[in-house]
Amino acid sequence: MENPSVQISGLGLISALGRGQEATLRSLRSAIPAPRPASLFSTTITHPVFEVTDLPEFPEEKASRTLRLLLLALEEALAQAGLEDPADFRVGICMGTTVASQLNDIGFYRSFRETGSAPMAPVERFLEGNLSHSVARRYGLKGPALTVVNACSSGADAVGVALSWLRSGLCDIALAGGADEMNQVPLAGFSSLGIVSPDPCRPFDRERKGLNLGEGAGVLVLESFQSAERRGKKPLGRLLGYGAAADAHHLTAPHPEGRGLRRAIHEALQEGGVETGAIGFVNAHGTATPDNDVVEGRTLGEIFGPSLRFCSTKGYTGHTLGAAGAIEAGLTVLGLLEGWVPGNAGFSMVDPKIGMEPVREAVSVNARFALSTSLAFGGNNAVLLLGAP
Repeated sequence: MENPSVQISGLGLISALGRGQEATLRSLRSAIPAPRPASLFSTTITHPVFEVTDLPEFPEEKASRTLRLLLLALEEALAQAGLEDPADFRVGICMGTTVASQLNDIGFYRSFRETGSAPMAPVERFLEGNLSHSVARRYGLKGPALTVVNACSSGADAVGVALSWLRSGLCDIALAGGADEMNQVPLAGFSSLGIVSPDPCRPFDRERKGLNLGEGAGVLVLESFQSAERRGKKPLGRLLGYGAAADAHHLTAPHPEGRGLRRAIHEALQEGGVETGAIGFVNAHGTATPDNDVVEGRTLGEIFGPSLRFCSTKGYTGHTLGAAGAIEAGLTVLGLLEGWVPGNAGFSMVDPKIGMEPVREAVSVNARFALSTSLAFGGNNAVLLLGAP
């Protein structure tokens, strides 16, 4: 059954592409950022990553890098939505993350092991890892506040939860998205799994070797059309549907038949009342890992046909974990708004196991609807259906 869509009134982005919508679009038009070995911490792992450069310092010692990334994206989104003081409205907040909710301060552990004591600042930073409650306190928000930690679908799931709040009347405006920082713990973890590429990642390519980690944040200001009309705000785009389904198959690998992804796609389309033929393009999860890309590519082809326009933007941002679904939803909104999508970075050869190819270079699209897909460890699948304004 078709449900009412909600308006996207503001968008904030920060990643290796740059800070803000304009910088992001400039980078997408001009050049592919080159990943480099991690510089934010000492590590023997030399696999390249996508880091955010020139991140300004914050006066609060308790502000983790993840929270700082989120606050910068949030600042842009609120300004565009005309919400200088969001506490004046019924505003909820739902943010996704993974790193911010891990006990991830290596220096704290090392100091405690070697000396028997350690400073408490890292503990205070960890307690601030509940991103939604940290932001709600800063801005005095009185609506619902929830932080989603659901592996790499966290950012997309957070947007979907916020959509349900607006439809049920829990709030009039919702701040939704995700943030994650470059950190030694996930870099070591993904490296130990053997799915990190020694070269720039190549989503959906036959010779792909794995993912590159990235960092960043994406925030969408979602708003009921009644609230937007009262405030005189025109939409950047629309959020029409959200689908979520678990594979119940494996801790890390997707179901080989893409069962959960398939259900999530159909759920999002049904919720928004949109037929498969109306989808102009898909911003795919596309991690450049062997199993993920085969399952996702084949599933998209079976549902939408071989002529589907799709791409993965992880060749530009890296895999930003809990922020990925939010950043990619934001890039999908910009694609609908600008009328073009970037080429799939790193792609050159079709994988016969997939049987179709992503867009090789930037292409114009005149689309009303698009999907953004997120596939996560634990068999989590989340799909967002987005529409042009």
